[in-house]
Amino acid sequence: MLSDIAQKIQSGLAGKRFDGSLKFDCGPDGVVVLADNRAATDDRETDCTIRISADDLSRLLAGKLNPVTGVMMGKLKVSGDMGVAMKLSQLLK
Repeated sequence: MLSDIAQKIQSGLAGKRFDGSLKFDCGPDGVVVLADNRAATDDRETDCTIRISADDLSRLLAGKLNPVTGVMMGKLKVSGDMGVAMKLSQLLK
């Protein structure tokens, strides 16, 4: 499932630039890392980590979960550089 999400994010990066590195940590399901302008499922250190379930990550990327609402409801937790997390919203449009 996460490899499909990584491919979808990679497609969304076409023609766009994402500075910094960000990890979606989906616990036992694995990770999706955005770094060096590509999305992959290989774990590594990143500037920012978003802890979220794989299902909620799918909803977030589909526009069915508002990031602010997700944080307030405890569905996602952000740690590290918040500036990198804020850049993510530009990619999701």
